[in-house]
Amino acid sequence: MEKNFQRQTWEDEFGKEYLQRNIYTPKHLDEFYKNRYTLSRTDLNNRFLKNINKDAKILEVGTNIGNQLLHLQNMGFENLYGIEIQERAINFAKKRADNLNIIKGDALDIPFKDAYFDLVFTSGVLIHISPDNINFAIDEIYRVTNSYIWGFEYYAEEYTDLMYQGNKDLMWKADFMKLYKERKKDLVKLDELKVSYNDDKNLIDQMFLLQK
Repeated sequence: MEKNFQRQTWEDEFGKEYLQRNIYTPKHLDEFYKNRYTLSRTDLNNRFLKNINKDAKILEVGTNIGNQLLHLQNMGFENLYGIEIQERAINFAKKRADNLNIIKGDALDIPFKDAYFDLVFTSGVLIHISPDNINFAIDEIYRVTNSYIWGFEYYAEEYTDLMYQGNKDLMWKADFMKLYKERKKDLVKLDELKVSYNDDKNLIDQMFLLQK
């Protein structure tokens, strides 16, 4: 896997500091979402996953310490997998719950065979992949799902470079659903929701569900 600037940064102390700032139980994750959007993560998941079987094989790309996977497990989903580039985050996640299959892996080179999963998702991960590499991530996510792609990312009509923790080239916002659909013509939009922040209505995040 290529040691690009973004990956190297996340594997260093920067990633460790992120881990320490973002430890949430399912209950605390819901509270965080309610404070930010009014809607809880449970509200969003119930809307977008209402037709997904609880035994569906699900992969999270960029799982970090497993906040989202733990939340899905708490909702009754059983076959949960994750890939993550930080060894410390993987080790931390494995201590938090049983039956989470988290291994080291990169969004640009997902270590699973074609169409292995029923649903593949990201949550605040595509925003950290350079525009130079985003198509590699889209191709890999598309390759390993047999049906659904689910995303929740910062939204902007055009690719926009953001400062992140005082650093450049670590965060972008875009219309990621549009990027998927432009690159993979067979993807069909099943649902989309844009949610603004309670403390700044100009900031918008986008959740979407696509199907092959």
